[in-house]
Amino acid sequence: MRRFAPMLLVALALFAAGCKKKTPTAPEGGQMGQPVSGGGASGDTILLGEVGSLTGAQATFGVSTRNGIELAIKEANAEGGVKGKKLDVRVYDDQSKPEEAAQSTTRLITQDKVVLILGEVASSNSLAMAEKAQAAGVTMITPSSTNPAVTEKGDYIFRVCFIDPFQGYVMAKFARENLKADRVAILQDNKSAYSIGLTEVFEKKFAEMGGTIVAKQTYSQGDTNFRGQFTDMKEKKPQAIYVPGYYNDVGIIARQARELGLTVPLMGGDGWDSEKLFELAGNSLDGSYFSNHYSPDNPDPRVQKFIADYRAAYKGTPDALAALGYDAAKVAIAALKKAPDLSGPAIRDAIAQTKDFPGVAGTISLDKNRNAVKSAVVLKIGDGKTQFVTTINP
Repeated sequence: MRRFAPMLLVALALFAAGCKKKTPTAPEGGQMGQPVSGGGASGDTILLGEVGSLTGAQATFGVSTRNGIELAIKEANAEGGVKGKKLDVRVYDDQSKPEEAAQSTTRLITQDKVVLILGEVASSNSLAMAEKAQAAGVTMITPSSTNPAVTEKGDYIFRVCFIDPFQGYVMAKFARENLKADRVAILQDNKSAYSIGLTEVFEKKFAEMGGTIVAKQTYSQGDTNFRGQFTDMKEKKPQAIYVPGYYNDVGIIARQARELGLTVPLMGGDGWDSEKLFELAGNSLDGSYFSNHYSPDNPDPRVQKFIADYRAAYKGTPDALAALGYDAAKVAIAALKKAPDLSGPAIRDAIAQTKDFPGVAGTISLDKNRNAVKSAVVLKIGDGKTQFVTTINP
């Protein structure tokens, strides 16, 4: 026995060393998936969480939003951070899937112990996240989910964008007053909370304004054949077609509509806003229109500075998702500075007081339901780019 003692001591020493494994801290910029030592406001860092579609069907949404948030965080840190601490963001990719968004939110809350969560873009994903955040008493701000049900999940859930009832109204009003359309058809994604919500409002408001919905067809995200739907619509002779879907489907939809001889304008919502739309659609969307949160043509110095800074950092023009990601982070930062401490209730109450906040995608005032009250713009598509047409106020 005695001759084995040195080996036993060595083994015990190695075991003890292995038990002292260090948990890595989050480097600036938010490395995905690394646990954070000590929770969301320890040491010299305040940790925020972000969930976004960095891959999958809506990947350009997630990347743009992440860039906008990152830019706002960098600016805040350059100005001294919050309460003497630097800000950092832990980012998780939900792959454009609601179930992944929910799991990522749980991880941010239980493992990373973030003080606040930013995300998502797609309303179906935000709905999955909001349920987790509300139950845990962790404030969540969605930059751009427009379905009303998102903030109805509870008093810890906020948004900095307008909601579907307003966006649906905007395009119904535009169709009647600007396009002078009496007869409109609708093509709705029947598995998207975003598309269903916009359709309901548009249909109701267009009828109230004296218009007629001559045809209503559905599809499911990822479909590639819309010929049956368009054959029916063509027989009904609509003057415009409302397609409240996401860019990855709309590009294909537009091409098939034109191939079948439907030359009337297509109309949509902010889900169209992506450079990928033009790659997918070619010139098939020329003469079409969609509602959006901001226009890069806005001459406001604050907007133009944001665009210049974004271009310098990411080598491209920011879309509305980038602008809203930036605004969401800015609202969060202002609230963290204002809150007496970094507890859940203190952060929630500070955000709820947001009024006349100067965002790059419009001035933000949150109502009693934690929704932003703000105007929308309508953009026209032509030659692979958008052009500002009009602003419609609440």
